[in-house]
This record gives sequence, structure tokens and C-alpha cells, in this order.
Amino acid sequence: MLSEHQRAEMVRRDSPTREVTFPYLNGITALTSAPLDRYVIDFEQRDCFEAEKYREAFQWVREHVLPDRERKAEEGKDAEGNMRPHHRAFLSRWWQLSFGRPEMLSVVKPLKRYLACAYVTKRPIFIFVSSQIRPSNLIQIFGFEDDYSFGVLQSSLHWTWFVTKCGKLKGDYRYSAESVFDTFPWPQNPTKDQIRTVADAAVALRKLRRETMDKLKYSLRQLYRTLEQPGDNPLRDAHARIDSAVRTAYGMPENVDPLTFLLELNLACAAKEKAGEKITRPGLPLNEQDKRAFVTDDCVKPTDGRRE
Repeated sequence: MLSEHQRAEMVRRDSPTREVTFPYLNGITALTSAPLDRYVIDFEQRDCFEAEKYREAFQWVREHVLPDRERKAEEGKDAEGNMRPHHRAFLSRWWQLSFGRPEMLSVVKPLKRYLACAYVTKRPIFIFVSSQIRPSNLIQIFGFEDDYSFGVLQSSLHWTWFVTKCGKLKGDYRYSAESVFDTFPWPQNPTKDQIRTVADAAVALRKLRRETMDKLKYSLRQLYRTLEQPGDNPLRDAHARIDSAVRTAYGMPENVDPLTFLLELNLACAAKEKAGEKITRPGLPLNEQDKRAFVTDDCVKPTDGRRE
């Protein structure tokens, strides 16, 4: 991990370093308007010869990372003196991140931005993040850049499914793509007008968050804690508008229990798939040309830690 100053000095001495050093996002709720000030060296899947072309970055990893991995590998040997498999794997590619996320990178790289939430959380807070930023493994990533998908995932319907299907870690909810996202049924027949209403409500929520945080110098955590208080709250109203729009997109009657509705929809989708019929999968259900109108620009950017 590099400070902003360290990274700037590396780039000054060896400009290609820009290609393998990335702003690093370690958490979501603590985000404020302060710039991201930490960078990670990520050679991705480059072999040692390709990585060594980036002289400054490679030398830094050789001096600071390799000795630590060698020490841990030695200390972690079993009673017979054998190196444990994970230490052997880390040493074999010591210049790469211990837990790189190549599959995640292949999804987000083509996008302008990606959706993210905390892997472990007390409340549902989704944000857009620039694809130039590397997220930590504490952040759950979704390969969507459109406002409609933001609205669906930020809705109370998704949160209801989340808390029902997820695990827990010290009392907080733990997002699992396998048990939560992969089983969550999306609206199956939304009209374009309904999609637009969800997207507009999503944009309005993020605009409100941005403006309120700028005005009050709040972090996302501080902002969402205001929902724990009774009384009128513009943030609560903005979420209610998303919820209403998403329910309409689902064709969900007002007096139906949300979880019951989603469970029935999940079973119906599973039956259709088993019968070889098509279902509406996660994401924006429009052609590529129409999708462009639903992708705005706001996101956490490399130059600003929270700027949506």
C-alpha cells in the first residue's frame, strides 16, 4: 500500500508506474468528500518479466512484500518443516496481490463505473465507483453501471431478500453473492417508463446524498444514522420513492408481503428456466443502444473519495 506522496514520487521517477498503481477503496460507509489517499500496486496477472518493466513499483514490492512473505512462509511451516500450500502459492507469485480478483477486474474494466456495497454491513448503502479504483476484498462488487440496477439493488425489496438469505458476522449482515444475489429475482416485465422511473429515483437519491454530505461535512455513515431518528427526513423520502418505483416495476400489489412475493417469483423463474423458457436476468433489460440513456456519470472518482 502506498501513500499519495509515495505514489507521486514513483511516477515522477518512472512514469509507467501509473499503469500498475491504483487508488484504493477500503470501505464505503466512512467515505466523505476527502480524496482517496491510498494506492495499491497491482500487477494483475503479469508474469515476473512483465512486472519488472515497472521498475519503481517492482522494486518497492521486492523490498517490502517479498521479505514479509518469506518470513511468514518460514514461520508457518508444519511440524515436518513443510511449507503450507497457501504460503507456497503466495511465494510463487510474490509480486502479485495475495488475493487478487481477476474475475472481478474482467467484469468492471470495460465499465465506466461499477456498483458496490460493503461486504459486511448494518444497513444497505450502495454506491457507484469509478472502474479506475481498486476495491478491497471487504467490498462486494456488482458489474452494473446503470441507474436502474442501482435502484433495484438499493431498494427495500432487495434488502428484505438480503437479510433473509445472508449470513451474519458479529451481528452485522454479510453479503454473499451465492446465497443473496444469485437467488434474487429481478423484475420480469418492467416497461421502459417503469425502468425510467426507477432510474430517476436512483439519481435523485444519490444527488441528495451528495449535496447533504457536502453541506454538513458528513460521511455516508453519519448521513444514514439520521434514519435512526424519528421525524421527517428527506433521505427517508428519497428511499421511499425508490421503493415505490421498484415495486411498480415488479408489478407488486400494495398489500402483498414482500418476502412472500419474492419467494414466489424466485420459484416461478426457476420453473421457467427448468422448462427452457427465458427469464429476465439481473441488470438493465434493454438493448445496448437504449442502455446508454440510463448510464450517468456520478461515482466515487480517483480524485475524490466520495464524489458521486
